[in-house]
Amino acid sequence: MALDMDKLNTFVGQFVGDLGAAVHSGMVVIGQKLGLYKALAEGPLNSSELAAKTKTDERYVREWLGSQAAGGYVTYDEQTSKFGLSEEQAFTLANEDSPAYLPGAFQLALGSLAAVPRITEAFRTGAGMGWHDRGQVGAKKHQAVACQRCARQQGPTHRHDHA
Repeated sequence: MALDMDKLNTFVGQFVGDLGAAVHSGMVVIGQKLGLYKALAEGPLNSSELAAKTKTDERYVREWLGSQAAGGYVTYDEQTSKFGLSEEQAFTLANEDSPAYLPGAFQLALGSLAAVPRITEAFRTGAGMGWHDRGQVGAKKHQAVACQRCARQQGPTHRHDHA
């Protein structure tokens, strides 16, 4: 059987995109947990300024900013050597009241990866595994689903008040 190179390239491209998302999951959660996105939403900063503002280590922040800029999660201005967030990035990464707040989805991805051993065992045994078995990640999943449902009904001004 001959390979269809166009189909192969399409599939490999999809895989690379998925791999990039998986790799960025940890970085997005770190940015959320340390307040890096919120600090950048207030205005452009270089790595030293962001580290000082968030009480984090400058070297780690510099590496984080580089990966986030390469992935398109933050902006970089070559003239000022500062990183920032576009309005859209701030809306989805720094505004917890946004109906399009994305870090929770990345927490779900990390929780799913952490649950692989239990899920693998469930495949072998047929034992069930509910979202509640994933602790805080499961709760965030339910909140995100409920919020997305309301946002579709109420539009972009929807605020989360689901507990």
